[in-house]
Amino acid sequence: MFDKMFIRTAIDRSAENGVDRRKFLRAAGVVGAGAGLAGGGLLAGGAFNAASADTTGSGIGVDLDLDLGKEKHGSQPSDGAVLNFALNLEYLEAEFYLRAVHGYGLSATEVYGKGKPGGVRGGRKVKFQTKSVKAYAEEIAADELAHVRFLRKALGAAAVARPAIDIDAAFTAAATAAGLIKPGQKFDAYANENNFLLAAYVFEDVGVTAYKGAAPLISNKTYLEAAAGILAVEAYHAANIRTSLVAKGLEAPSVSISDARDSLDGKADLDQGTTYRGRTNIVPTDANGIAFSRGADQVLNVVYLTPKKATKGGFFPAGVNGTINTSRANA
Repeated sequence: MFDKMFIRTAIDRSAENGVDRRKFLRAAGVVGAGAGLAGGGLLAGGAFNAASADTTGSGIGVDLDLDLGKEKHGSQPSDGAVLNFALNLEYLEAEFYLRAVHGYGLSATEVYGKGKPGGVRGGRKVKFQTKSVKAYAEEIAADELAHVRFLRKALGAAAVARPAIDIDAAFTAAATAAGLIKPGQKFDAYANENNFLLAAYVFEDVGVTAYKGAAPLISNKTYLEAAAGILAVEAYHAANIRTSLVAKGLEAPSVSISDARDSLDGKADLDQGTTYRGRTNIVPTDANGIAFSRGADQVLNVVYLTPKKATKGGFFPAGVNGTINTSRANA
């Protein structure tokens, strides 16, 4: 879970908490704390509306609780802060997969928002050789794009901009740390589908553990249901990647990547590769068959590629946007 001091510091800095609650509500399309949903609130064209947000039958946008803007009990970050943290991760995944499948990333209209916007370094179309891997990549790319669009609509004017993303040097650094290449060598995530799968594995499991760790922090039930839905999809994605790695005989490098992630996010040995205790391991769980969680600060340790307290690095050379932006000291 989140370190208490980290949460307290984040809340003190947060523009999405305290006195800015009403500003957040207005930006999201809520006229006032007592505004009815059907009479000029979210359904009438704010951050959520029935036409744009409930196209899948999920119910999102139909029964949104106005408590979104209220300060949460205790020292937890707001729902807006948690969703914006998730949006940073979705930007990264969308840019990685879209480039692999299409050769280009998010459009200019899908990256603006609060905070310092940044460009993306690296990425190009992968020459897939296996029909199933190509199909997985195409489906995942479409899902990640949909996640970005969904979270941006949910957050409205409070959505953060896409931060600077490095999917070139960062993968080389990650591969070096995992021992996949020697210092001074380059790891090209887009050179072939094997490299693509290993690169995807670097952060696919991280997304699953991030959403699970964030779930207890979300108080709005509608948003919690949406986050649970995204978690389920991310878990499907991770299973597709892990299954593909096993099918291609890439278990050994997956274990090396798992060990590298474990070296970044704390002393506990929780991460699991595609083989574990001598057996194929598609679904990483504990003894109760439950996936483990990462706090946001631990997730940032992984994507910043550092076991130290930091506000930038790795895949986010200028840091993520939003109030949840600091990794923790694990070294």
